[in-house]
Amino acid sequence: MTLNKDLIRNVAIIAHVDHGKTTLVDGLLKQSHTFRENQAEMSQTLIMDSMDQEHERGITITAKQTCVYYDGYKINIIDTPGHADFSGEVERTLNMADGVLLIVDAQEGPMPQTKFVLQKALELNLKPVVIINKIDKPAARIDEVLSEVESLFLELATDESQLFYPVYYAIAREGRAGKTTDLDDDLHVIFESIINDIPAPNVDTDSESAQLLVAALAGDNYLGKYCIGKIFRGKLKKGQTVSILRLDNAPNEGSFATTGANESEEPRNDGRDERCPNGGVVKKRPGKIDQIFSYRGLGKEEVNEAIAGDIVALTGVTEANIGDTIATGDNPEPLPGIELEAPTLSIYIGPNTSPLKGREGEFTTSRQIAERLEKELETNIALKLQPDGLGYKVSGRGELHLSVLIETMRREGYELEAGRPEVVYRQIDGKKCEPMEDLTIEVASEFVGAVSQELGIRKAELKTQEITSSGSTRFVYEISTAALIGLRNNLLTATKGTVIMSSIPSGYRPVEGHYRPERNGALVAFEDGVSTAYALDAAQARGILFIPPQVPVYQGMIVGLSNKKEDIDINICREKQLTNMRTHASDGAIQLTPYTQLSLEQCLDFLLDDELLEVTPKSLRLRKRQLDPIKRKRENRNG
Repeated sequence: MTLNKDLIRNVAIIAHVDHGKTTLVDGLLKQSHTFRENQAEMSQTLIMDSMDQEHERGITITAKQTCVYYDGYKINIIDTPGHADFSGEVERTLNMADGVLLIVDAQEGPMPQTKFVLQKALELNLKPVVIINKIDKPAARIDEVLSEVESLFLELATDESQLFYPVYYAIAREGRAGKTTDLDDDLHVIFESIINDIPAPNVDTDSESAQLLVAALAGDNYLGKYCIGKIFRGKLKKGQTVSILRLDNAPNEGSFATTGANESEEPRNDGRDERCPNGGVVKKRPGKIDQIFSYRGLGKEEVNEAIAGDIVALTGVTEANIGDTIATGDNPEPLPGIELEAPTLSIYIGPNTSPLKGREGEFTTSRQIAERLEKELETNIALKLQPDGLGYKVSGRGELHLSVLIETMRREGYELEAGRPEVVYRQIDGKKCEPMEDLTIEVASEFVGAVSQELGIRKAELKTQEITSSGSTRFVYEISTAALIGLRNNLLTATKGTVIMSSIPSGYRPVEGHYRPERNGALVAFEDGVSTAYALDAAQARGILFIPPQVPVYQGMIVGLSNKKEDIDINICREKQLTNMRTHASDGAIQLTPYTQLSLEQCLDFLLDDELLEVTPKSLRLRKRQLDPIKRKRENRNG
């Protein structure tokens, strides 16, 4: 089949977390006969979620591309994350789309991330198609949600034409959709909407010079690095010589732009850097395309050439990074870079310095950790990296964004230590400003008091409060990012795990006072050894234990949470003295309360400024920065 740009549709699926994006993509893949009959039966749900953590957490972490063919049209589909911490993935991939499918839950309605992704789509003038999903929910409020969507468009639209959009209804889990709530038995109306409502790519196919903006990177052990992006002009051919262009923004420019490379590293070039009209510099390097791959289903197929409007993967141009332009011609021109929101949280990541270092990890040195972090910057462009002592200060969008990176490194065999998440401040008009977020919380009425008390302690400002159709209470607060750290775990405990909460950055405001987390002191081991049931039996009266018997401990390691405000140094390695005396009291069996095993996110929330988290492939250990108790008390007294 000869492909032209009028037969191509590039569409991104956007929505709040858990509103059904990836499930809808599953249905589109299966109903377009992308799989053979036996594959369709074997294919699992959430096909696009390929990472282990995506399956375990039940969320999409990285944006992914796929392609289906329907009625002679090639439809490139981009599945994006719905969690605010991974909004950088949305920002970098929307550049490849010409329209979006906005999925909205029929019960929850537009949520914070719905507003964020729709705003980004409308700023890029992408054509929206609204799909009200999960209309089979018992508490579905379809008419109200539709009205809320209309209000959202009125608030965000930059042009009158954006107020006119088609609306469809669906139960993505069953693979059904329709123009009304009386659904058809399949998703053909969604396919027809993509073809009829989403415009063909607005590109120049006749130009002799080509331009491709790199929006994603991938790789394998056979062909190496893939550069993925949309061709905005001309044609690219196999074996063609190209120029790799990187546009460095002018100093003091207002936008926060990044190419994903380490800022301290100057990209290599061929000595022909050029000045831009805005004062920036174009870094130019030569390259050659080895192979061109077009997407089909979950796989790729090699093609000899690709036309403007298509999304392809290139090999051979190994020096290209996200945000670079791959161009041909005598006078290649760069495309505008990918602009991202600034990071809001940072965390220290460095080599493990505990007495147990090197026992459980394969990669333990600062050099190996630095190489891994710099490699991560190539694809995770919302991260920023700065040297900090033995390690690095890694800045990202939120706790989940940073914890997913740490968990990924841990599973790859890295051994490291991490500090407490810290807020990234900005200087605006000469004032120190902190990031703020709009926080949406939905709880049952019985927990309203607990939520209000917790948010009051954190000095959050209540913006709206309403009773939903299901009878629960929905709050919208404005809260500082600093006060948001650790809130999720506290509310999960206070509401017996029933709270639904999400947040989205809302801007910056001058710092009025630093939020200090309140927590009881820690139970700290004061000698090296192995924990014993006898010692833990005595220690459990002092607080909540984090470790079981027969695990190695060291001086300065945190083994529990104290009942008191101050830290307590305890001996948990003491063994029972053996005697020939037999008494009723001494022969009693030891009854230990089950210990509390903290997750990675809970450990990060637990940390104070003088504490660290030791992360290995097998263990998570909380510890004090200063292990020696005498030196630690002296430092606290002097500090």
